[in-house]
Amino acid sequence: MSKANLQDKQGWQEVLKTVKTLDPHKLEIIKTTLPIVKEHGEAITKHFYKRMFKQHPELLNIFNQTHQMTGHQPKALADAVYGAAANIEDFSKIMPVLERIGEKHRSLQIKPEHYPIVGENLLGAIKEVLGDAATNEIIDAWADAYEVISDVFIRMEDRMYKTTETMPGGWAGFRDFVVDKKVQESDVITSFYLKPKDGKEIAVFIPGQYITVKMDGIGEEYTHLRQYSLSDSPDLDYYRISVKREDSKDQTIPAGIVSSYLHSHVKEGDIIPITAPAGDFYLDIKSTLPLVLISGGVGLTPMMCMLNTTVKENPNREIYYIHAAINSKLHAFKNHVNDLAAEHKNVKSFVIYEQPTDQDREMNNFDNEGYISLELLQQFIPTKEADFYFCGPEPFMRVVNKSLKQWGIPEEHIHYEFFGSFGNLE
Repeated sequence: MSKANLQDKQGWQEVLKTVKTLDPHKLEIIKTTLPIVKEHGEAITKHFYKRMFKQHPELLNIFNQTHQMTGHQPKALADAVYGAAANIEDFSKIMPVLERIGEKHRSLQIKPEHYPIVGENLLGAIKEVLGDAATNEIIDAWADAYEVISDVFIRMEDRMYKTTETMPGGWAGFRDFVVDKKVQESDVITSFYLKPKDGKEIAVFIPGQYITVKMDGIGEEYTHLRQYSLSDSPDLDYYRISVKREDSKDQTIPAGIVSSYLHSHVKEGDIIPITAPAGDFYLDIKSTLPLVLISGGVGLTPMMCMLNTTVKENPNREIYYIHAAINSKLHAFKNHVNDLAAEHKNVKSFVIYEQPTDQDREMNNFDNEGYISLELLQQFIPTKEADFYFCGPEPFMRVVNKSLKQWGIPEEHIHYEFFGSFGNLE
């Protein structure tokens, strides 16, 4: 863990020691009304976003509209509001969730002035969705609860901003980077090698973290912010992101605006503004336990960073890398991983193809056909005494998480990252 991330964790602990206390009567109201707020949570947050964007359309420059359309963001906010309110007497119980949200906020440049806007519209949405059931007394209690919750985030994120800005190579806000190299890795994944336009030092990061990319002037009314995992080790003079082109699956969900633009229009020499690396999903570099990396599709991006870093910094650590893809056409970095496994006896690579091509079958270039399962994990990995990291589509991760728990892997050795929301796999 970097010094900056250690400082942030200590910062959370310091902030939580001085949390404002809620009036006992209002606390009782919050506890009493939690079930109904949970029941109507997504309806409230969907209405909240419509209400807020109507009154403050400038915030469309921050929020991912695709996540609004798919329902990911309203559900994530509903879960976050309920979780924070349910633990308002002891936020330390949900510190990992607070860290995750704080990292997202810092990377997206959420600032103190945004919190009153969110609070006003969230309370308004509660009132308008629940109607007469949301009395003035109830709204007043939730207003105080929101003030307590927002105060925690504002103070902690202030620490995070200062830490990021003052660390070696760090910076505030967005910094211009040049696309030094653009490399196609598969039919749908392309890597972008980013170097700072000013030629100065760049901030170190921990394998597994991400950056936020800002895209303006791409034929859209609003700015688009997207977060992409860093896919190469942190001891280099560039950042690498490997982006999957998100094609439209149906008429209700459009193709990925930013990913399509990056693939089709961004070229070497172009400028992309990004924030400093962030994220609470990262590799424990000091661990000596065998390392198990499990990825599905483009979920391999943080795993590539973890793999490359471990091979360099801990060359004797056992590594088991399992990747699931549709077939070889959609499998990025396959040759790179094969080369590492050939050069390092401690690296073992396994491939699962859902729909292998005829050429895949002829070349016998995969280990199993079908889907990830507990049986396959036990077949590929000879020990339960290991650190497990996984990332990929949500259904894939749910299977992996369930399988690891069925296998008896302790919670502290299971690490995963969601794309785009604050959810969990339970």
